[in-house]
Amino acid sequence: MRILTVIKQVPDSNASIKIGEDGRSIETAGLKLVLNPFDEFAVEQAVQLREKDLPVEEIVALTIGAGKSGEILRTALAMGADRGIHLNDDAFVSHDELYLAEVISLAIKQQPQPFDLILIGKQAIDMDAGEIGPALAEFLGLPHVGAIVSLEAEADKIAARRRIEGAEEVMECPLPVLLTCEKGLVEPRYPSLPNLMKAKKKPVETISSGDLQGFGELGGPRSEVLSLTPPAARGACRMVEGEPAEMAKELVRLLREEAKVI
Repeated sequence: MRILTVIKQVPDSNASIKIGEDGRSIETAGLKLVLNPFDEFAVEQAVQLREKDLPVEEIVALTIGAGKSGEILRTALAMGADRGIHLNDDAFVSHDELYLAEVISLAIKQQPQPFDLILIGKQAIDMDAGEIGPALAEFLGLPHVGAIVSLEAEADKIAARRRIEGAEEVMECPLPVLLTCEKGLVEPRYPSLPNLMKAKKKPVETISSGDLQGFGELGGPRSEVLSLTPPAARGACRMVEGEPAEMAKELVRLLREEAKVI
């Protein structure tokens, strides 16, 4: 079994985000960037499958972007992945996840051996779009099970559990298959210092747009970010005082006459 994990670099969820001077991007100077938490579940699940004595020949981590976006590959390698692939080109910098999924599919098709299992987070915490996983499965012609919370795998098939409204369902599927990972699937391990050092010696393949067969036929992203704006500042809090009946009457008046929501 060969496993591919598709990962992404995102701002730390506790970081303070500032809009860049162009009004269309965020300011990255001094910003802490990390492995997308949902993708951490994917990497951890891949490693745990190997630890369960399944015949896992190789675990590969792939990311797309430009410049230092490939730094998160070292985290995945330290967690247990065997090698990394960095799709590194300015032409790959886009928020159009359908376009990114198509680019990733080209790189996967060019690999010398096919993958039996592809794992990816159900969404990235920066844009929360959640399109890459399902779109990648479509471009590769693979079955897809989304937002899984548990996984049992054998050499030729998987059984994945996912939440639905008011219940859970179990999906069985033969390999190859693409799965997107939900919170609660596994608990990601913290890479130890020795493993972080070993990760520096693991191979990382860099692929540019010129290396991808068929890239020139894609036509580029079909959507773009026109502007980013911070959330509106919260208004001042108003306290309503008096007896319960008086407060209720005043609250209704404020909602009707000032807030105009009723």
